[in-house]
Amino acid sequence: MKLPIRTERLVLRELSVDDLDAYLLMVSDPEVMRYLYEDVMDREAALADLTRRLGSGDPEEGAWRNVAVERNGGFLGQVGVCLRSVEHRQCEVGYAFRADAGGQGYATEAAGAMVDYAFRELGAHRVVGRLDARNAPSARLLERLGMRREAHLRENEFVKGEWTDELVYAITRDEWDARRSR
Repeated sequence: MKLPIRTERLVLRELSVDDLDAYLLMVSDPEVMRYLYEDVMDREAALADLTRRLGSGDPEEGAWRNVAVERNGGFLGQVGVCLRSVEHRQCEVGYAFRADAGGQGYATEAAGAMVDYAFRELGAHRVVGRLDARNAPSARLLERLGMRREAHLRENEFVKGEWTDELVYAITRDEWDARRSR
């Protein structure tokens, strides 16, 4: 992945341990972490999680590549792409943003840049987004990207002590290109 990636308002760049304080604000917020696999984190857990997400280059099959999202030098959150299958040219996009960055289109803009990266640089044929079915803002984000809901999986994961439903959204390269050419 060639970084930084610049969008209209944002810079997507390498995550760094220097992001720890801002990252901690995000991952210590119960509202931000509500629908994610991880629990709310303290400083030690946030450092371990952030360090695990550091990396460079394109993701290997089955692995995530996460990057920081910033605006005017301030850390807003992170976006990532997972190369799910080389053979089937499948990728997945994911994101997490500070609560105070919500409602301004930053997550949509950054996630869109990662979907574009998956198609253009990783050669994806299809990109999916998976989310907890209760996370309506995330579903709307994926819909704004042009993804369609393809599945509602009932009680398919046991997360944080409860069975949860999962939604799966997707878009193909042809669909993405058609949206971009409008």
